[in-house]
Amino acid sequence: MTDYPNDEDGMVLADLASQGVDMTQPMEIEFPVLTVDEASANAIAKALVEAGYEAFIEFDEGEPDEDGIIDPDDEEFGPAWDIYVTVKMVPTYDEIVRIQDDLTRIASPFGGLSDGWGVMLEDDYDDE
Repeated sequence: MTDYPNDEDGMVLADLASQGVDMTQPMEIEFPVLTVDEASANAIAKALVEAGYEAFIEFDEGEPDEDGIIDPDDEEFGPAWDIYVTVKMVPTYDEIVRIQDDLTRIASPFGGLSDGWGVMLEDDYDDE
């Protein structure tokens, strides 16, 4: 197993490797980009596509509180416009960090920033 830096990205990579994921093979990695509103989401997605990324926008209606009310001002659980960038790549630490930095560089003029990354493993699907 490869040694990874002791930070959040390194820990996720180490966890994937410990689950038996072949870290030498390309996989689809999804990078969410957070933004403040629909106009910003559209501008960011356009800029990301122009930079060569595959990007799509998704609106999250938010999560209701215990009273069933969605607070539009709740930054963590309220409504949000998010952009998702998918990159097929070999998951190396340096490249994941580089892409996150690039996404934030592109998104920040519009009020957005990269917010981590994730992969969908075959074991993540339900086999019913």
